[in-house]
Amino acid sequence: MLRYFESREAVLLELLDSAWQDWLGQLEEELAGAVDAGAPVASRADQLAAAVAASLAARPILCDLISAQAAVLERNVSPQVAARYKRASIAGISALGAMLLRFVPELGEPDAFRLAGATVMTTAALWPHTQPSAAMLAAYAADPALAAMRLDFTATLREVLEVLTAGLLARSSR
Repeated sequence: MLRYFESREAVLLELLDSAWQDWLGQLEEELAGAVDAGAPVASRADQLAAAVAASLAARPILCDLISAQAAVLERNVSPQVAARYKRASIAGISALGAMLLRFVPELGEPDAFRLAGATVMTTAALWPHTQPSAAMLAAYAADPALAAMRLDFTATLREVLEVLTAGLLARSSR
């Protein structure tokens, strides 16, 4: 592997980009089935948030890689690999933003891009917190009061995206 890649992290960045591209290829179809084009904008925005959250939740490897990107994967690579990955990342977020814009055009291009970026950042932060270790699961089972800290990835990401989208739409209508 090291003949073709300079480090384990470089391999994983390639896998992240590949998984991202696969997800984008399938997401358009998932959104088309989930978002009612004739619904009011608030309903379409909520449908979009729910579909994106469910789609990401169905791809745990992608979520694992997204959550490791900044803290791990970008650490042991050359500036050339880092720049190549960041260009691919910008292109991927732009493609996601363009897709979100097709389903909720009221967002406008800048806010659709912001929503796409926030989707990645929220996934990166939220995923590890919703995948508890065996020790945490045992602690939750032993003390039900602790279980209040256990988050569901899909529901939490959906809610964050709904609130963010509503805020972006409210701000753009001013």
